[in-house]
Amino acid sequence: MHIDCIPPEACASATESVVVVDVWRSFTTAAYVFAAGAPEILITASAEEAFSLRARFPQAVLIGMGELGGEPATGFDYGNSPAEVREWDWHGHRIILCTPNGTPGLVRSVNARTLVAGSLVCARATVDYLKQQASERVAFVCTEEGIADQACAEYMTALLRNEHSETDVMLGTIRAAWLEHGRTLLARGVFTQAQWDKLEADLNCCLALDQFDFVMRVERLDGLLVMKAVTEPGSKHRTK
Repeated sequence: MHIDCIPPEACASATESVVVVDVWRSFTTAAYVFAAGAPEILITASAEEAFSLRARFPQAVLIGMGELGGEPATGFDYGNSPAEVREWDWHGHRIILCTPNGTPGLVRSVNARTLVAGSLVCARATVDYLKQQASERVAFVCTEEGIADQACAEYMTALLRNEHSETDVMLGTIRAAWLEHGRTLLARGVFTQAQWDKLEADLNCCLALDQFDFVMRVERLDGLLVMKAVTEPGSKHRTK
């Protein structure tokens, strides 16, 4: 198996298995929405497209854009917060997801034979799925700068190669880097204490390694880009 790590602008060039990674927070938010019962998530790359889909599906819940640690953007029901969405029951609700980095990466991956969304919370399940696909080539797309997406891609790469990974070190490094950055912004007054508390709760959600036993598969269905949680036979759907 050949494994690549490609930049977001190269998404369209990948033709086999593509894993678009967004740990903080897009595809962690999506995973918690699925864990709370959502049957599917419609993926959009822009707020305009999201609003257009909302007009088409008036009962859909719009998630993803908003102030960091604060209120959702105008027209959105919820911001991009896994800690917030996990508190709700999403059974029977159609979700529309639009985030600054993660969802555009999925939309750009127009030539992928197998397309999945990657985050730490379902990394091992994602790798198990990729192994079953038996692709000769897997491309990881890290959609955000910083260490979280890269660490997630490296962890999944190690699993694909049946190599050991120092997961405690990985998670500790991500947490330390984020806390240092966050405390600096808090000291500068960029965040309020309430926003800090929400972001720290999101961080805890994002670093819950292998929390769920499903892969978030993305397919084009009836002109829509649709994400669904796929649980392999024999695995247990964890929502701890």
